[in-house]
Amino acid sequence: MRDNPNLTPEQIDRIRSVAQLRSVQAGEVLYEPSQPDVPLFIVLEGNVSISRTGEDDKILAVREANQFTGEMSVISGKRSLLKARVTGDGSVLELRRDKVLSLMAKDTELGEIFMEAFVARRLLMIQLGEGNVVLFGTKSSARTLALREFLTRNAHPFNYVDIDSDSFAGELMEKLAVRNSEIPVVYCNNRYVLRNPSIAELAQCLDLNINTDKSVRDVVVIGAGPAGLAAAVYAASEGLRTLVIEKSAPGGQAGSSSRIENYLGFPTGVSGQELANRSIAQAQKFGAQIMVAQSVVHIDTSRQPYKVILESGLKFNARAVVIATGAQYARLPIEDADAFTGRGIYYNATHMEAQLCDSEEVIVVGGGNSAGQAAVFLAQSSAKVHLFVRSQKLSDSMSQYLIGRIEAHPRIDIHYRTRITGLSGAGHLEHVEWRDDALGETKSGPIRHVFVMAGAAPRTEWLEDSLVLDNRGFITTGPDLAAFAGGDQWPLKRPPLMLETSVPGIFAVGDTRAGSVKRVASAVGEGSMAVHLVHRYLAECGD
Repeated sequence: MRDNPNLTPEQIDRIRSVAQLRSVQAGEVLYEPSQPDVPLFIVLEGNVSISRTGEDDKILAVREANQFTGEMSVISGKRSLLKARVTGDGSVLELRRDKVLSLMAKDTELGEIFMEAFVARRLLMIQLGEGNVVLFGTKSSARTLALREFLTRNAHPFNYVDIDSDSFAGELMEKLAVRNSEIPVVYCNNRYVLRNPSIAELAQCLDLNINTDKSVRDVVVIGAGPAGLAAAVYAASEGLRTLVIEKSAPGGQAGSSSRIENYLGFPTGVSGQELANRSIAQAQKFGAQIMVAQSVVHIDTSRQPYKVILESGLKFNARAVVIATGAQYARLPIEDADAFTGRGIYYNATHMEAQLCDSEEVIVVGGGNSAGQAAVFLAQSSAKVHLFVRSQKLSDSMSQYLIGRIEAHPRIDIHYRTRITGLSGAGHLEHVEWRDDALGETKSGPIRHVFVMAGAAPRTEWLEDSLVLDNRGFITTGPDLAAFAGGDQWPLKRPPLMLETSVPGIFAVGDTRAGSVKRVASAVGEGSMAVHLVHRYLAECGD
């Protein structure tokens, strides 16, 4: 993947018709950090330096003749993280963001060059920690872990400073007048100091939801896991005005997976985070807007267009809605389990969590693919992985390739018919008690890290008064509505479409839907299929 390609004269000629020619002088600033809707600049003559802001104004890259500026913020319309300054007199072609999106849609070759460079540049910024965020925290802080996960899942570059191990942390904290008791602290946009912020406060400071207008959407997608992102990609690519609203950060349960190896087209596997990032870039390329850290609390279906109401009070009108809120792992039914969340109890298994338990013994709870993937991944760096399974075998819900790998791994021990019965620790988890129902024995050990990946439950409490749900809280759709509701819950003469809920024009896809197959590929399939059904519904409405 090339982050600084050279355009050919022929390619530049194709850009000229939609660009503005500008003469530029050394010292001129083309765009500043925090500027939204940043244009794309093609350098014809001269040089443009790309730098971060701060005391040193560190230069990260230089764009020369036949090269171009920009990274993923050009596609998303979000605020720029960097500064572009002319360092040699010359000329540039300037393309507004809407022109860039239009050009990428029409010119496949240029679209591929731009997107590949934008993605590569954002990945490089993430790797280097170059952006507009410095996060001060500790490995033992659950709030620190939550903020790190949020920034990582949103592919937002940040510099993490561990105040316990980084030698320069004290000097930085003194400059910002930050005390250890206020950790975690976020230094945002080289301007604002956020002390122990909530996810919503951090998202607001970074303006992650900028440019979200109030116009009527053809479709609002609620949830940005694989099903929701697939719906967004297909809807936006087919010209539907699309808005995605995500409660926390994109990726869903799949985003917490270190490696998905049975997803079509990725023979060596793909991390859930990488799959989510690619999908977000794809959706934004086609014009979909994505809001994060925003919870939908109600859908007013009393009239068309439907009104999607957020916890913050924001309201969006939608002609159709796709619900893709997924499912979440069940919390351990143990006293004090919630108190140890992020302090020894985890519901993700990525590199971030693995770093917290390097060379230690860990427990993974669950017998499905997510638990199996976590066990194999954590066994790479942990001293021992204990896999606790409630049933008597793995094959009930786990893919065969994972079973073979787990059974052959010398650092993974499988404990069948085993469940956790007690947790204890001062601040951080220090000791776990469990029950081996097969032997009828209770055991315990000084284990400080437990990964819970079992018992997926839908996030549908807010829909109980609006849609027909099954007895487990999953959304009932299509032909199942008649059998489940006795035939009196559907208002139209035509039968409900395959993924349609009890309200016409509202569809449910992925893990939140009753009867769905709990696999990434099937979620993506349902998300794309839902867009076809949305088209049918909108045509039926006469639009």
